[in-house]
Amino acid sequence: MKVEQIYTGCLAQGAYFIQSEGEAIVIDPLREIQPYLKKAKDENVQIKYVLETHFHADFVSGHIDLAKETGATIVFGPNAKTNFEAYIAEDGEILKVGKITVKVIHTPGHTMESTSFLLFDENGKEHALFSGDTLFIGDVGRPDLAAKSHLTVEDLAGHLYDSLRSKIMVLPNEVLVYPAHGAGSACGKNMSKETFDTLGHQKEVNYALRSNMTKKEFIDEVTDGLLPPPSYFPLNVQMNRDGYENIEEVIKKGTRALNPNEFEQIANETGALILDVRNQLVFYKGFIPNSINIGIDGSFAPWVGSLIPDIKQNILLISEEGREEESVIRLARVGYDHAIGYLKGGFEAWGKSGKEIDRINSIPAKEFSNIYKKDNSVSIIDVRKTGEYQSEHIIDAINLPLDYINEGISTIDKSKTYYVHCAGGYRSMIYISTLKSRGYENLINVEGGYQAIVSDEGVKKTAFVCPTTL
Repeated sequence: MKVEQIYTGCLAQGAYFIQSEGEAIVIDPLREIQPYLKKAKDENVQIKYVLETHFHADFVSGHIDLAKETGATIVFGPNAKTNFEAYIAEDGEILKVGKITVKVIHTPGHTMESTSFLLFDENGKEHALFSGDTLFIGDVGRPDLAAKSHLTVEDLAGHLYDSLRSKIMVLPNEVLVYPAHGAGSACGKNMSKETFDTLGHQKEVNYALRSNMTKKEFIDEVTDGLLPPPSYFPLNVQMNRDGYENIEEVIKKGTRALNPNEFEQIANETGALILDVRNQLVFYKGFIPNSINIGIDGSFAPWVGSLIPDIKQNILLISEEGREEESVIRLARVGYDHAIGYLKGGFEAWGKSGKEIDRINSIPAKEFSNIYKKDNSVSIIDVRKTGEYQSEHIIDAINLPLDYINEGISTIDKSKTYYVHCAGGYRSMIYISTLKSRGYENLINVEGGYQAIVSDEGVKKTAFVCPTTL
């Protein structure tokens, strides 16, 4: 038996490849299936099952393409209804792969079809639990994504409480827990940076697994502080349930090379979004007017999903040479299948063509610090998440989180100059480029973000203080 976790940091997502005696299982695969096919070929194994823990909201799974390519059976747990061929397993059903077995454990709560898979080794001993979004390391799945008119968030949280206590916490302490996500995912509130743990240790440290916790306490704590989910989540669920275009066709369409004239013409004719995925430290020095910067080396896919509201939006790409296909694949991971080409030769080709370019005013943190110390009344926009801002921020900075850019834009005066920062510089460039494309010209980026700014002891900072109730 061999168990491999295939972890993708930019999505904070864990897929799993398990093999025994020439047969294999893939659990929660990503959209691009070539890595799994290569692994199966290299290990000389046949993929027998593709197991899905639930209809994922934050990425498009590769289950359909992988099954078509290998002949594997797609397996969901109870309550799942698909518009493609899949096997809907019963609670407690056993699947055999080589000399190992997998038990289907229905664990509703995150969603009603959520299912965990318990792996038994060759000796019939419980070895590992693949818990999907039911149990994370340090947290549990958010119970609000599948809420409907007849099923409230509190109802789902109640189901999750029952699933954890009757199905998971009764397992041996030495069982390994392999979740679908880690820190950075929007599917939970308090996930650890660790990507697996023993169940026994989680019982000791995970707030949601306290032995003396009542159902009401669980519901209150799990539902407290939930931020609205990204707008693309329901669309990804729909694609995972109903089907999607073959990934190879998506890649072919998106990797169409366009010279500057063709690129400009198609942009004008289609109204395509121009997405520049270069590093922010390169982007601000020169870019195509009205293009948006979301750097591919950051949390690319989640920010695309959060900030581009129309999943069917045509997209034209500017990237570093050689990273065009990677960009198309990473868009497709979250369901953005409508990339229609890229700028051949990158931005350098655009510059050499003599076409118009734009720039963003960006200054080092030290320069900003000197400006701020001379004039504390300068206008500062902090685009970090609310929790980051409340933990510590520059005095008089206003918090307009990038996550809610459309809600906060009305508070910005176009005639006024603002200094914009995030934690390290990635998000502030996304923010400024987006607003600049909408006609906001007086935004200055602070390089290095909050981390660089507060390294100067002369900058005044404060923390949010909760009011005291007497």
